[in-house]
Amino acid sequence: MKINLAYLLPNFFTALSAFFGVMSIIASSQGKFEKAFIYIVLSLIADGLDGRVARLTNTTSKFGVEFDSLADLVAFGVAPAMMLFFAIGQNYGKFGALVSGLFVVFGAIRLARFNVTTGELDPRYFIGLPIPTAAVVLSSWIMLDIKYHGGLNILILLGALFLAFLMVSNFRYPSFKKINFNKNVAIKILVLIIIIASFIYLYPIESIALLLTIYTFYGVVRGIKGIIKAQKISK
Repeated sequence: MKINLAYLLPNFFTALSAFFGVMSIIASSQGKFEKAFIYIVLSLIADGLDGRVARLTNTTSKFGVEFDSLADLVAFGVAPAMMLFFAIGQNYGKFGALVSGLFVVFGAIRLARFNVTTGELDPRYFIGLPIPTAAVVLSSWIMLDIKYHGGLNILILLGALFLAFLMVSNFRYPSFKKINFNKNVAIKILVLIIIIASFIYLYPIESIALLLTIYTFYGVVRGIKGIIKAQKISK
Protein backbone atom coordinates (compact mmCIF):
# COMPACT_ATOMS: atom_id res chain seq x y z
CA MET A 1 0.00 0.00 0.00
CA LYS A 2 1.42 3.35 -1.07
CA ILE A 3 1.17 6.31 1.26
CA ASN A 4 1.03 9.77 -0.25
CA LEU A 5 3.42 11.78 1.91
CA ALA A 6 1.61 14.97 0.93
CA TYR A 7 -1.35 13.83 3.06
CA LEU A 8 0.89 13.49 6.10
CA LEU A 9 2.04 17.11 6.09
CA PRO A 10 -1.23 18.84 7.09
CA ASN A 11 -1.93 16.10 9.63
CA PHE A 12 1.53 16.69 11.10
CA PHE A 13 0.61 20.31 11.83
CA THR A 14 -2.70 19.14 13.32
CA ALA A 15 -0.84 16.71 15.58
CA LEU A 16 1.57 19.50 16.50
CA SER A 17 -1.35 21.71 17.51
CA ALA A 18 -2.73 18.97 19.77
CA PHE A 19 0.74 18.38 21.24
CA PHE A 20 1.17 22.06 22.09
CA GLY A 21 -2.28 21.95 23.70
CA VAL A 22 -1.22 19.11 26.00
CA MET A 23 2.00 20.96 26.84
CA SER A 24 -0.10 24.00 27.76
CA ILE A 25 -2.23 21.89 30.10
CA ILE A 26 0.88 20.51 31.81
CA ALA A 27 2.35 24.01 32.15
CA SER A 28 -0.89 25.31 33.68
CA SER A 29 -0.96 22.46 36.19
CA GLN A 30 2.54 23.52 37.26
CA GLY A 31 1.57 27.19 37.59
CA LYS A 32 3.69 28.19 34.58
CA PHE A 33 0.99 30.30 32.95
CA GLU A 34 3.25 32.27 30.61
CA LYS A 35 4.43 28.99 29.07
CA ALA A 36 0.84 27.79 28.91
CA PHE A 37 -0.13 30.93 26.99
CA ILE A 38 2.79 30.57 24.58
CA TYR A 39 1.83 26.96 23.86
CA ILE A 40 -1.75 28.01 23.06
CA VAL A 41 -0.44 30.63 20.62
CA LEU A 42 1.85 28.01 19.03
CA SER A 43 -1.20 25.74 18.70
CA LEU A 44 -2.99 28.58 16.93
CA ILE A 45 -0.12 28.92 14.45
CA ALA A 46 0.03 25.17 13.81
CA ASP A 47 -3.76 25.05 13.39
CA GLY A 48 -3.61 27.84 10.85
CA LEU A 49 -0.95 26.02 8.87
CA ASP A 50 -2.66 22.63 8.66
CA GLY A 51 -5.70 23.88 6.74
CA ARG A 52 -3.67 26.07 4.42
CA VAL A 53 -1.19 23.29 3.66
CA ALA A 54 -4.06 20.90 2.96
CA ARG A 55 -5.65 23.35 0.50
CA LEU A 56 -2.34 24.21 -1.19
CA THR A 57 -1.42 20.54 -1.66
CA ASN A 58 -5.01 19.52 -2.44
CA THR A 59 -4.87 16.92 0.34
CA THR A 60 -8.06 17.80 2.21
CA SER A 61 -9.65 14.63 3.59
CA LYS A 62 -12.49 13.60 5.90
CA PHE A 63 -9.91 12.13 8.28
CA GLY A 64 -8.10 15.47 8.35
CA VAL A 65 -11.31 17.33 9.17
CA GLU A 66 -12.16 15.02 12.07
CA PHE A 67 -8.57 14.98 13.34
CA ASP A 68 -8.47 18.77 13.22
CA SER A 69 -11.63 19.05 15.33
CA LEU A 70 -10.30 16.67 17.97
CA ALA A 71 -7.01 18.57 18.09
CA ASP A 72 -8.86 21.89 18.35
CA LEU A 73 -10.88 20.64 21.30
CA VAL A 74 -7.66 19.81 23.15
CA ALA A 75 -5.68 22.90 22.15
CA PHE A 76 -8.44 25.53 22.25
CA GLY A 77 -11.01 23.96 24.55
CA VAL A 78 -9.30 21.97 27.28
CA ALA A 79 -5.98 23.90 27.36
CA PRO A 80 -7.44 27.41 27.99
CA ALA A 81 -10.07 25.93 30.34
CA MET A 82 -7.32 24.34 32.44
CA MET A 83 -5.33 27.57 32.37
CA LEU A 84 -8.45 29.36 33.62
CA PHE A 85 -9.05 26.79 36.35
CA PHE A 86 -5.49 26.61 37.69
CA ALA A 87 -4.94 30.40 37.49
CA ILE A 88 -8.34 31.55 38.78
CA GLY A 89 -11.13 28.97 38.89
CA GLN A 90 -9.78 26.79 41.68
CA ASN A 91 -10.16 29.74 44.05
CA TYR A 92 -13.92 29.83 43.37
CA GLY A 93 -14.83 26.23 44.12
CA LYS A 94 -17.64 24.67 42.12
CA PHE A 95 -18.33 27.86 40.18
CA GLY A 96 -14.75 27.99 38.89
CA ALA A 97 -14.92 24.32 37.88
CA LEU A 98 -18.31 24.86 36.22
CA VAL A 99 -17.07 27.77 34.10
CA SER A 100 -14.01 25.81 32.96
CA GLY A 101 -16.18 22.83 32.08
CA LEU A 102 -18.75 24.87 30.17
CA PHE A 103 -16.03 26.51 28.09
CA VAL A 104 -14.95 23.04 26.90
CA VAL A 105 -18.51 21.79 26.31
CA PHE A 106 -19.59 24.87 24.35
CA GLY A 107 -16.34 24.71 22.38
CA ALA A 108 -17.14 21.10 21.44
CA ILE A 109 -20.62 22.16 20.30
CA ARG A 110 -19.06 24.96 18.24
CA LEU A 111 -16.72 22.51 16.51
CA ALA A 112 -19.49 19.98 15.84
CA ARG A 113 -21.75 22.65 14.35
CA PHE A 114 -18.92 23.93 12.18
CA ASN A 115 -18.28 20.43 10.80
CA VAL A 116 -21.89 19.75 9.85
CA THR A 117 -22.47 23.18 8.27
CA THR A 118 -19.20 23.49 6.31
CA GLY A 119 -20.03 24.10 2.67
CA GLU A 120 -23.58 25.26 3.43
CA LEU A 121 -22.75 28.74 4.69
CA ASP A 122 -21.05 31.83 3.28
CA PRO A 123 -17.29 31.09 3.51
CA ARG A 124 -16.63 34.77 4.20
CA TYR A 125 -18.09 34.40 7.68
CA PHE A 126 -17.98 32.15 10.74
CA ILE A 127 -21.23 31.55 12.59
CA GLY A 128 -20.31 31.98 16.23
CA LEU A 129 -16.93 32.96 17.63
CA PRO A 130 -14.24 30.52 16.38
CA ILE A 131 -12.88 28.39 19.22
CA PRO A 132 -9.20 29.31 18.52
CA THR A 133 -10.09 32.99 18.90
CA ALA A 134 -12.00 32.34 22.12
CA ALA A 135 -9.02 30.37 23.48
CA VAL A 136 -6.45 33.07 22.79
CA VAL A 137 -8.74 35.85 24.03
CA LEU A 138 -9.38 34.03 27.31
CA SER A 139 -5.74 33.10 27.88
CA SER A 140 -4.58 36.65 27.04
CA TRP A 141 -7.06 38.09 29.57
CA ILE A 142 -5.63 35.74 32.21
CA MET A 143 -2.07 36.81 31.35
CA LEU A 144 -2.97 40.51 31.57
CA ASP A 145 -4.54 39.96 34.97
CA ILE A 146 -1.43 38.11 36.18
CA LYS A 147 0.98 40.65 34.69
CA TYR A 148 -0.73 43.74 36.08
CA HIS A 149 -2.13 42.19 39.26
CA GLY A 150 -5.54 43.40 38.18
CA GLY A 151 -7.58 41.38 40.65
CA LEU A 152 -10.26 40.88 37.99
CA ASN A 153 -10.72 37.17 38.64
CA ILE A 154 -14.50 37.14 38.84
CA LEU A 155 -14.78 39.34 35.73
CA ILE A 156 -12.55 36.94 33.80
CA LEU A 157 -14.70 33.99 34.89
CA LEU A 158 -17.79 35.84 33.67
CA GLY A 159 -15.89 36.76 30.51
CA ALA A 160 -15.14 33.07 29.94
CA LEU A 161 -18.88 32.33 30.16
CA PHE A 162 -19.51 35.14 27.66
CA LEU A 163 -16.93 33.69 25.24
CA ALA A 164 -18.51 30.25 25.64
CA PHE A 165 -21.90 31.73 24.75
CA LEU A 166 -20.47 33.53 21.72
CA MET A 167 -19.04 30.25 20.38
CA VAL A 168 -22.53 28.76 20.11
CA SER A 169 -24.28 32.00 19.15
CA ASN A 170 -25.42 33.02 15.68
CA PHE A 171 -23.28 36.15 15.59
CA ARG A 172 -21.26 36.29 12.38
CA TYR A 173 -17.52 36.90 12.31
CA PRO A 174 -15.39 37.62 9.22
CA SER A 175 -13.22 34.66 8.23
CA PHE A 176 -10.81 36.63 5.97
CA LYS A 177 -10.64 33.59 3.66
CA LYS A 178 -12.32 35.11 0.62
CA ILE A 179 -11.00 38.67 0.56
CA ASN A 180 -9.75 40.11 -2.72
CA PHE A 181 -7.66 43.26 -2.52
CA ASN A 182 -6.77 45.58 -5.36
CA LYS A 183 -3.19 46.80 -5.57
CA ASN A 184 -3.70 50.07 -3.67
CA VAL A 185 -5.65 48.44 -0.85
CA ALA A 186 -3.10 45.61 -0.60
CA ILE A 187 -0.29 48.12 0.06
CA LYS A 188 -2.32 49.80 2.82
CA ILE A 189 -3.08 46.41 4.37
CA LEU A 190 0.62 45.53 4.24
CA VAL A 191 1.53 48.76 6.05
CA LEU A 192 -1.18 48.06 8.65
CA ILE A 193 0.13 44.51 9.19
CA ILE A 194 3.68 45.83 9.70
CA ILE A 195 2.43 48.35 12.27
CA ILE A 196 0.43 45.68 14.10
CA ALA A 197 3.40 43.30 14.02
CA SER A 198 5.58 46.04 15.52
CA PHE A 199 3.19 46.52 18.43
CA ILE A 200 2.99 42.75 18.95
CA TYR A 201 6.80 42.68 19.07
CA LEU A 202 6.89 45.46 21.70
CA TYR A 203 3.79 44.49 23.70
CA PRO A 204 2.88 40.90 22.72
CA ILE A 205 0.24 40.07 25.34
CA GLU A 206 -1.37 43.50 25.32
CA SER A 207 -1.52 43.67 21.51
CA ILE A 208 -2.93 40.17 21.07
CA ALA A 209 -5.51 40.73 23.79
CA LEU A 210 -6.60 44.09 22.33
CA LEU A 211 -6.84 42.95 18.71
CA LEU A 212 -8.76 39.75 19.41
CA THR A 213 -11.01 41.42 21.98
CA ILE A 214 -11.96 44.01 19.35
CA TYR A 215 -12.66 41.17 16.89
CA THR A 216 -14.77 39.40 19.52
CA PHE A 217 -16.94 42.40 20.27
CA TYR A 218 -17.14 43.39 16.60
CA GLY A 219 -19.32 40.37 15.92
CA VAL A 220 -21.58 41.20 18.87
CA VAL A 221 -22.02 44.86 17.91
CA ARG A 222 -22.59 43.93 14.26
CA GLY A 223 -25.17 41.34 15.24
CA ILE A 224 -27.06 43.67 17.57
CA LYS A 225 -27.15 46.37 14.88
CA GLY A 226 -28.54 43.81 12.44
CA ILE A 227 -31.29 42.81 14.90
CA ILE A 228 -32.25 46.45 15.53
CA LYS A 229 -32.30 47.16 11.79
CA ALA A 230 -34.48 44.10 11.11
CA GLN A 231 -36.94 45.18 13.80
CA LYS A 232 -37.23 48.66 12.32
CA ILE A 233 -37.88 47.21 8.86
CA SER A 234 -40.52 44.82 10.20
CA LYS A 235 -42.36 47.77 11.75
